[in-house]
Amino acid sequence: MKRRLPWSAALLAFAVLAPAPARAQAKYPFQDPKLPVERRIDDLLSRMTLEEKIAALSTNASVPRLGVEGSGNTEGLHGVAQGGPSNWGQRNPKPTTQFPQAVGLGETWDADLVRQVAAAEGYEARYLFQSARYHQGGIVVWAPNADLARDPRWGRTEESYGEDPFLTGTLAVAFVRGLQGDDPKYWQAASLMKHFLANSEENDRDSISANFDERLFREYYSVPFRMGVEQGGARAYMASYNSVNGIPMMVSPILRQVTIDQWGQDGIISTDGGALGLLISAHHYYPDPAWGAAAGVKAGINQFLDRYKEPIEQALKEGLVTEADIDHVLRGRYRVLIHLGQLDPPEMVPYRRIGAAGEPEPWTTAAHRALARRATRESIVLLKNAPVESAQNARNEGGLLPLDRARLKSVAVIGPRADSVLLDWYSGTPPSVVTPLDGIRAKLGSAVTVTYVDGSDSTAAANAAKSADVALVVVGNHPTCEGAAWAKCPIPSEGREAVDRESIDLAPDQAALVKTVLRANPRTVMVLVSSFPYAIVWAQQNVPAILQMAHSGEEMGNGLADVLFGDYDPAGRLVHTWPRSLADLPPKKDFDIRHGSTYMYFQYEPLYPFGYGLSYTSFAYRNLRTDRDAFASGDTLRISVDVTNTGKRAGDE
Repeated sequence: MKRRLPWSAALLAFAVLAPAPARAQAKYPFQDPKLPVERRIDDLLSRMTLEEKIAALSTNASVPRLGVEGSGNTEGLHGVAQGGPSNWGQRNPKPTTQFPQAVGLGETWDADLVRQVAAAEGYEARYLFQSARYHQGGIVVWAPNADLARDPRWGRTEESYGEDPFLTGTLAVAFVRGLQGDDPKYWQAASLMKHFLANSEENDRDSISANFDERLFREYYSVPFRMGVEQGGARAYMASYNSVNGIPMMVSPILRQVTIDQWGQDGIISTDGGALGLLISAHHYYPDPAWGAAAGVKAGINQFLDRYKEPIEQALKEGLVTEADIDHVLRGRYRVLIHLGQLDPPEMVPYRRIGAAGEPEPWTTAAHRALARRATRESIVLLKNAPVESAQNARNEGGLLPLDRARLKSVAVIGPRADSVLLDWYSGTPPSVVTPLDGIRAKLGSAVTVTYVDGSDSTAAANAAKSADVALVVVGNHPTCEGAAWAKCPIPSEGREAVDRESIDLAPDQAALVKTVLRANPRTVMVLVSSFPYAIVWAQQNVPAILQMAHSGEEMGNGLADVLFGDYDPAGRLVHTWPRSLADLPPKKDFDIRHGSTYMYFQYEPLYPFGYGLSYTSFAYRNLRTDRDAFASGDTLRISVDVTNTGKRAGDE
């Protein structure tokens, strides 16, 4: 039986680059960097045939006859994806540095770190794309995901920076700037943000309409995308599968009327994989693909992730779209290529030097590994830290953590997530990984006995925990649902692309394992490796220390060990409201967040509030002040506060 691939995976084959064309020896005006950009594009379009223009609506706008080398597209939510569970590299998978999932990057609350992560990723994308050894992938990178995770049941929660529009927008801006680089003229890589707009429903994503008013559009759903364009400088995004207020996004007037006319988005507007077909088969919005393709072009679409050529050709024959319409949207494709330096002499583009002969592969360097480790440890959230004698007191300084290596003789590491680094659907393949077990063993060395059991045998888990000075139980979801068929997750509390969660409780066998370990050893630390919030009410009430972290970072084990043993003070903060129960959430398909979604409108006492996270030290905030007593529209108000470390340890706040 053939495995059904998601549209994005099945169609990415069309983005594989053709062999790099030789640059035309004749110098056309469009190759002259001294000319204004729009004049260069005028000249290029005037020389292209209609067939070449139609071909340029794919993911690669190359024109080999004229010596124009475009770029394929590549995934990159937390590292360039040229491998991984989805086999994004297809013909020639290659390792790349893998950072924690986007939700983990969000939990750092560190915009400068996110910028550095994206800069490293953009460098690796360039290296793969233009080094003679590889020449694969692309420098149009599908990241960041600027969607808002309004509901913890959303299957792609892991891809978002969280539920708050300003935080998500701030980190999206940082990612865009890092990816595109600091050069005043050229981009290192182009950021293509996903998925505009209100994309937070998986089960019916191909047909659902997200309905909400103008205020929620302006103040919530569109904010991260607007910030990415206006502040970050992104000039590319992907339209989502869903409709908004009854109109499928790939043909919505919002694309032109808001993102182009109001925000100044003048680059790539892409469909999602297979969206053209879904206009007819799922949304039932047009009678045939020719109508849908024509409407997409007129709405502003200039990149199709679909079998679009025949529909476009038919639309041209029927007069539903004109060559002038295609010319108009293709201008955005070539503006992006000019930003990337693809139409300019290589010696003029500083980023064209990346991947030169003799340069080490960047994913093998100590600098990129160190950045992955830093991102991991900054992302870890301390949810609880109480002394063993009073485990109910979650805010008591001087809790079980950090563990004192000098006083330990034995440690038990237990659980199904203890000896793996699980990659998600949008991961690449890291050059190497450090599992939690690896990191703990490396940190403790030979002086401490480390016993490992996977937790499948409860008796073995109990015995290991009982015989150790401290027990570390590592549990959490599997980000690809353990290889289940597409759109299937056998465990209700797990989700992924095309599958929303049906539960927010820890899987029963894992919840039982935590209880078994704690019963055997009261000095138990629970490490929750998760893509989503979980209603771990029993653990919060009973387990003395709890840490939460995201999946997929290649330095997961080292980052975790740094926090467990006090070499780094945990500073991660949650980017979602963690409910106590599924019953505390409004209907999942209700996109009006004012009915009880996110920290702004949540109607119950959360298990952990948005922004929550403990530290090994303590901080005081004093002297909140502004730089003026009154201000008018358009003024900048500066707000300051004095932050003091009032504890006994160095800390990060």
